[in-house]
Amino acid sequence: MAISGKWIRSPQATDLAAVSFEKDFALAKPVKKAVLRATAMGVYVPTLNGKRVGDSVLMPGWTAYEHRVLFQTYDVTALLREKNTLALGVGVGWAVGIKGKNWHHHNRYTDHTSLLAALTVTYADGSTQTVATDETWRVYTTAGTMNDFYLGETQDYTARRRCLGAAVLSDVKTRVVAQTGAWIREQDVVKPVAVLKTPKNEWVVDFGQNLAGYVRLHLVGKKGDRVVLHHGEVLDADGNFYNENYRAAESRVTYVLDGKERDLAPLYTFQGFRYVRLTEYPFDTVDPDAFTAVAVHSDMARTGDFVCGNQKVNQLYHNIIWGQKGNYLDIPTDCPQRDERLGWTGDTQVFCRTGAINFDVERFFTKWMEDVALEQEKDGAVGWIIPHPDGAKNPSAAWADAACVVPYELYRAYGNKKLLKKHFPVMKKWVDYMHRAGDAEFLWLGGTHFGDWLAMDNGEDNFSGATSKDYIASAYFAYSTALLVKAGKALGMDMQAYETLHDNVVAAVRARYFKDGRTDMTVDGDEWKPETQTGYVLALHFGLCDEKNRAAFADRLAKLVEENGGRMTTGFVGTPYLLHALSENGRTDLAYSLLLQEQTPSWLYAVNHGATTVWEHWNSQKEDGSFWSTSMNSFNHYAYGAVFDWIFGVAAGIAPLTAGYETTRVAPHPDRRLGFAKTAIETRHGKLSVHWYYRDERVVYELIVPAAMTVEFVLPSGKTHMLTKGSWLFAE
Repeated sequence: MAISGKWIRSPQATDLAAVSFEKDFALAKPVKKAVLRATAMGVYVPTLNGKRVGDSVLMPGWTAYEHRVLFQTYDVTALLREKNTLALGVGVGWAVGIKGKNWHHHNRYTDHTSLLAALTVTYADGSTQTVATDETWRVYTTAGTMNDFYLGETQDYTARRRCLGAAVLSDVKTRVVAQTGAWIREQDVVKPVAVLKTPKNEWVVDFGQNLAGYVRLHLVGKKGDRVVLHHGEVLDADGNFYNENYRAAESRVTYVLDGKERDLAPLYTFQGFRYVRLTEYPFDTVDPDAFTAVAVHSDMARTGDFVCGNQKVNQLYHNIIWGQKGNYLDIPTDCPQRDERLGWTGDTQVFCRTGAINFDVERFFTKWMEDVALEQEKDGAVGWIIPHPDGAKNPSAAWADAACVVPYELYRAYGNKKLLKKHFPVMKKWVDYMHRAGDAEFLWLGGTHFGDWLAMDNGEDNFSGATSKDYIASAYFAYSTALLVKAGKALGMDMQAYETLHDNVVAAVRARYFKDGRTDMTVDGDEWKPETQTGYVLALHFGLCDEKNRAAFADRLAKLVEENGGRMTTGFVGTPYLLHALSENGRTDLAYSLLLQEQTPSWLYAVNHGATTVWEHWNSQKEDGSFWSTSMNSFNHYAYGAVFDWIFGVAAGIAPLTAGYETTRVAPHPDRRLGFAKTAIETRHGKLSVHWYYRDERVVYELIVPAAMTVEFVLPSGKTHMLTKGSWLFAE
């Protein structure tokens, strides 16, 4: 159903100020039902008779606005009176604000906010009345004198309310379609763990958890009193507030009080933060009870659970969960705090399997993949960022491959062939693009690539790792083609041509990089250094090396790890598959050692330094408290959290044999260093629980299998049992 109203705006509205679009109406007869449909270029807050409509926030979310904008539907029957006022506040949001010095252009989609809404009343006698946006609506200024995702928000309750004119827009070309993604809602509330007076004599409120959302305040002050909050993720080495890593994002929230008792919270913005600095505060003391942090993210049911006997690993899992919460906010962002917060495709694809274990993300990613399809170029190219606020659609290997990885991982997790069929054309177009893109028929040579981003093997000042970008591009060419073949076969298609293409790509990689069976991964005249951990990881995990050389490749990977003090050097490309490459080749012991490593680079280094989310860089904050960088240093960057896929799939040993987990393989790999592991996942076929623990010299395995699932349980000895509904106990 479409919205029957007209797009309206206020030409008199001040840049970055929120306005309220309002309409009075009366009811003529007894009402059966009333439904509000609304959307905006910007973000909107609907109220009816002064009561908030629904519990969603930051709607309509972020889409490829030039192609479509989503509308939401609300049942407002219970809020109706005989005489009514419908009001929708509108702020700049993603469509208009998008400010930042690095990746954004102000007003990328439009230079003004606008609203489209219609309230339809169905009377008891079957007749209807519609109140729809048009030129008769009134527009008012609000207390929201400034709002922007990066700059923050100002609410001035002393500001005089003024009436502005409304104008109908005739040039809005984008399609208006019903909501397809998960709604954005307030999800968690966090109270302060401390109120600090820093060495700089500043008041700082510590919520103890890095999150995405905003602070809610309950205050009463004198008229004209100002409260100013700045947001940050960490303290510096001296214990002072720090947010230089936010770059151009000021992340400032300001309230000008009017003497009334108020509950204060931003309406049109969100921030990533753990700490809040009170740069202006009209009270002598800071009452922690007045502060509440509200975590905001897309509505996703929790499906995975994990706990083990190692508390640092438990904290790591906690950090992974909160990193996903902070970055699954309508789109899969890279970070929620600095002047970015973008749908980077590389971060998305490496984490999406873990994401689908932790939460039910089917609806979330269905919407995002629709934007991928809309923004995919006619030649099949997929950009670094979806949606693309700066118009950049340059394809980069391991980033644009989200076009294949995400649809297949959704199918693997949920078994939805209808969705796979819907996304299959995107997958195919991307593979066809790679086939045409390179300077060789079966290799992707050349192009613009990020490489093994933030790897530690190319000097501290280099963002890209030492692994050849051409090699990574060709490796992903093979990987995405393999996923396309699997997807096509699942849909009953003849995939012989793409099977042949995959074989040719693998053969070309072997001929260029592993010539004569060598394992030093070098080629005459190539740009890269002879050996990197990531080079071997991709060769092993993507099936690029010849089977006769697999053992030698695995040994060399293990040797490189051991020669580096039992530490990784991998970045965004190699890290998600590193532990898998070791486990798949008989070195699960070394994979565990990497998981439990505490020196940087490692997952537990951040845990030891107080992290509550996953860091962007292995040493975002160094041992001495200094920072690796100010330009590329997020403390809530979920990509490296992909390690939970290994914990789930190898340590717990859970993997679907058929899409959606109808048939599941459970092959745990216990390790005394973990103590025990208790893992569960809610699937489309019920909840599966796997628990292993040590009893004297034996390992005990407890499984609970749901009725609609069959489990192939494989003990470390190789003994296999087929399990159906019930509780099961084994020891070995």
